Amino acid sequence: MLLGKASPEDMNLHPMRYKWAYELYNQAVRNTWFPHEIPLGEDLIDWKDMTEDERHAVKFLMAFFNPAELIVNRSLALGVYPYLKSPECHLYLAKQMWEEANHCVAFEYVLETFPFDRDTIYNIHIDTPSMFAKEAFINKYLIRMTEDDIDIETVEGKKDFIRNLVATNIVMEGVWFYTGFMVALSFRQRNKLRNFGSMINWVVRDESLHLKFGINLIQNALEENEELLTEEFANEIRDIVIEGVNLEVAYNQDLFPRGILGLNADYVNQYVMYIADRRLEELGLAPHYNVTNPAKWMTTANDVYELVNFFEAQNTSYEVDATGHSKEEKKTDTPAAE
Repeated sequence: MLLGKASPEDMNLHPMRYKWAYELYNQAVRNTWFPHEIPLGEDLIDWKDMTEDERHAVKFLMAFFNPAELIVNRSLALGVYPYLKSPECHLYLAKQMWEEANHCVAFEYVLETFPFDRDTIYNIHIDTPSMFAKEAFINKYLIRMTEDDIDIETVEGKKDFIRNLVATNIVMEGVWFYTGFMVALSFRQRNKLRNFGSMINWVVRDESLHLKFGINLIQNALEENEELLTEEFANEIRDIVIEGVNLEVAYNQDLFPRGILGLNADYVNQYVMYIADRRLEELGLAPHYNVTNPAKWMTTANDVYELVNFFEAQNTSYEVDATGHSKEEKKTDTPAAE
């Protein structure tokens, strides 16, 4: 079983049951990168010519991303790793936690390079209600996973695990982060902040694997615990995603008090809803918003498998080979890494 407290018998990598986790670990190792190899200083020429609204957007993104990476790391260390028995999953999580730390260093590099007031940036996520509300949403689930009475062997304990994973992996990394990536990469679409855009592409490459890993965890946890496959729990999962979207919609109003670069809050929020629908489908749930993708310029990286619809107990042409790749993989709209 995937969920549970690891015992000495769970410390052997072979025989390997969850080969997809080991494959993702190897892919993550191949993707290893280092922020300071990117010449961010070259972007200062663009920064001098940017409007105050454009600068506000970059500062706002940094104010969210920097603490967010540490929140994700805490969630992995306290709310995911201790409740998995699989050594191959532990391998991947160790690499993911390193990557989250690397992203934090990357965003620190941005703060060091651009003429930002560090205290102002850090205080934005405290002083801005929409950003503070997003952190409170995540912490609500994370705090529950650190309480003494969590028993992963029970139905409710398993539900708590999946709730936390949906909030941190699906909502935070799979929706909130991707809308931030879209905004950041929009600068490069207009030939601005190209090195910053390259850094974001590397972050996207990591995050696409994080999302794939999280979805696989949810898939396997549901498959191995059929008592979780109820309409009530499916609706609860849907509600977590919808609540996350509502928080992001409010956040984007503060991110874009006025439009920039052809972007405005309505445009970005339609993308939020589009991405959220994709995540719901990847969880085997029906889309909620039924909107089109407004960001056609966002090229596609094939980073999410076609998934089994567990809650409806139907297979949507999903078949995984020994390396963890589906034979017919479904395209998802995520920014392509260069």
